[in-house]
Amino acid sequence: MSRQLALELQLRASTRFSGYVAGPNAELVRQLRSSAVGEGEAFVLCWGASGSGKTHLLQACCHTATEHGRTVAYLSLNDIDALPPAVLEGWEQYDLVCLDDIEQLAGRVDWEEAVFHLYNRVREQGGRLLVSAACAPAQLDIGLADLLSRLSWGVVYPIHALDDEQRREAMQLRARQKGCELPDETAVYLLRRLPRELPALFDTLDRLDEASLAAHRKLTVPFVKSVLESEA
Repeated sequence: MSRQLALELQLRASTRFSGYVAGPNAELVRQLRSSAVGEGEAFVLCWGASGSGKTHLLQACCHTATEHGRTVAYLSLNDIDALPPAVLEGWEQYDLVCLDDIEQLAGRVDWEEAVFHLYNRVREQGGRLLVSAACAPAQLDIGLADLLSRLSWGVVYPIHALDDEQRREAMQLRARQKGCELPDETAVYLLRRLPRELPALFDTLDRLDEASLAAHRKLTVPFVKSVLESEA
């Protein structure tokens, strides 16, 4: 089961480093790229609030690793209610293991122990283990002290929020990847009107792209304003 889950990855095509605006997180991106190809640190933990890009970064590592011929296992721990801890057995055979949303282990003794033992096995095999969390390791509500200790052993990076200029750049990059153009003035209008969390901005941009295709219109401020008003 673990082998099938690991190999049949459901990675989003857009979650690549080429689609990520690093901004103040350039050193984190450099480190993750290095670890993904078997260089750099053996263990990296990045943490940040919801919408900060943790999943994007870990999935980008998976894409990079597979492009370099490395074997990969990825699991979002948001899914552990539907899985037994034994799913992690044998994962040390993979060159790269990515565990997303490690905070979901809280109160799950069986899973905490399984991840602890996986960490040790990956380390013994010389693999790379990349982990994301919603908060710093010291703030995680994980009961297994040995696991908490392991999570602090490697390199730990906070994911810093982008400023408005970098958010604009991220939105325009997203638009280009979808084959449309987002003018500066339209991006600025959206940033002034909408919540500044990137997932919300991207969701709105996706809807605007669909509306522009249907109406054969460009993403001008008047057109975007009319679409947003129709949704209100």
